Amino acid sequence: MNTTDWTNAKALFHEGLSVILPFHGLAGRAEANLARLGALLRPHGFPFQLIAVDDGSPDGTAEALRRAAAADPAIHPVILPENRGKGAALLAGLPAVRHGWVLLLDGDLDLDPAALPAFADVARATGADLILGSKRHPQSDVRYPRRRRLASALYATLVRALLRLDVTDTQGGMKLIRAEALRHAAGRLLVKRFAFDLELLAVVRGGGFRFAEAPVRVDFGRRWGCLTPRAVWRTLLDTLAIAYRERVLHYYATLTPLPSVGGHGPRFSLLVACPGDSAVLRHLLDALEAQTYRAFEAIVLPDGPLDLPARPWLRVLPTGPARPAAKRNLGARAATGEILGLIDDDAYPRADWLATAAARLSGPEAIDALGGPGLTPPDDPPAAQLSGLILASPLVSGNFRCRYFVQGPLRRVEDFPSCNLFVRRAAFEAVGGFREDFWPGEDTLLCADLQRAGHTLWYDPRLVVWHHRRPVFGPHLRQIGRYALHRGFFARRVGLNSRRLSYHLPTLFLLGLVLGFPLAWLSPWLAAPYCGVVGLYLLVTAADAVAEAPAPRLVLPLWAGIVATHLTYGARFLQGLLAPALPNAPRPFDHR
Repeated sequence: MNTTDWTNAKALFHEGLSVILPFHGLAGRAEANLARLGALLRPHGFPFQLIAVDDGSPDGTAEALRRAAAADPAIHPVILPENRGKGAALLAGLPAVRHGWVLLLDGDLDLDPAALPAFADVARATGADLILGSKRHPQSDVRYPRRRRLASALYATLVRALLRLDVTDTQGGMKLIRAEALRHAAGRLLVKRFAFDLELLAVVRGGGFRFAEAPVRVDFGRRWGCLTPRAVWRTLLDTLAIAYRERVLHYYATLTPLPSVGGHGPRFSLLVACPGDSAVLRHLLDALEAQTYRAFEAIVLPDGPLDLPARPWLRVLPTGPARPAAKRNLGARAATGEILGLIDDDAYPRADWLATAAARLSGPEAIDALGGPGLTPPDDPPAAQLSGLILASPLVSGNFRCRYFVQGPLRRVEDFPSCNLFVRRAAFEAVGGFREDFWPGEDTLLCADLQRAGHTLWYDPRLVVWHHRRPVFGPHLRQIGRYALHRGFFARRVGLNSRRLSYHLPTLFLLGLVLGFPLAWLSPWLAAPYCGVVGLYLLVTAADAVAEAPAPRLVLPLWAGIVATHLTYGARFLQGLLAPALPNAPRPFDHR
């Protein structure tokens, strides 16, 4: 491994190099390590910056980073108020990146940064966008205990078996990556802690970027490092989750950027039905202002006049008290775009939302309606976050989890909610728009009408909005109950997209639970299978709660929420299935 010839490094980094270093509990070493790295890079003449991120250290690491920054203008400190994990710390440094190449390097410098020239050699020779430092590279100079070697070999074998990644070491603490590839990955990474390195590689591969390996120099001595039993267990769980997204959901295969349509794409008319002004509505309008695709208008449809900041693309059309379906029909008649975009006022889109829709609707597929996931906003309060976890559970949403979870690939669907839905205006008008006698459920009926008329509905996981949730338990269960009531009614009266077995399962389980109890009480022959089925259900739902909960303290409320959601949905679906009619009186919107 040649670490003295900086010729390729100078050529590769002639426009600059950004280094992001996460620190945790390194108050005694942080200043010396930053000084060592600066002394290594400064003699070679290319611009560089050191972005030092303190990951919520309990000691004086943050103060040490501030002192280092005061002494060296090349150092930019980023201080996180709490420990979020290595991946989150690295991503926290991304907004400060100014150069085209980024070195991700653990702040403890256990991996010698003097190996950087070898990384540059590999990058220049292969044209790769991500260079992974591999402890198992044949040219690596590695000294660490046998137990760490065994753990590394076992994990590499597991990764190859699960993800078919042709790499020898995914967890190395030194990586060289193009800033473009890192920014592409940043918004798509779900793991921020234990298996961050592995998911970064999966996302980079899914985005069409290339990767290669380079040798490193490392001396761990006899230390275990972060290989605690808890870290090993969480890394295993995160790795299995990444494998599930890769092999079952095909999530990473959907991340290749779509071609830009520039100024030749369709014009959108975005219809926003709302009762009046609110903080969530203004957040939505700010998110629309940030859209990278600009051929759109937004028609806000409140009950009465609104005093909103003037924007060239914004129109306010008061409708009087009316249901969302009636409001959107009025907006569609006033629209000037060829594509109608439906989004709730308590949702807001990612900046590439319209660009993604424009590229997909201009593509070769015959798409008349297009939907995407509605994710739980990261700043929702804990009770609303828990509601989002319940909805995203595979035991709650099943095949329809894609509505609440990024789940690929692009595919045909038969039903999609109107919080994130695009419909060609011609197709919308051909079926007469929304039926106005139901809420909720008007979007289900629109999708059924479109299918009857021969139009196609599709799902694209890249079409992301964030949708605020109702907090558990009361508002969440009331919303679930309304959905179930209308779905049960539609299952008997409408058919098509409402007669799926998955919609009936909660009701069948509830009936078995209620009717089976007295039979099990009366007959010991029935008691054992009854208790066995109930016990298995509780075990499976508990296992799902353990797997889905982001923290141990949320396991019990998530488990209770899953069970309560099943029982509520089952009861209200049965009510709708048996109801001769549903209430038709207009009701106020159900906002947080």
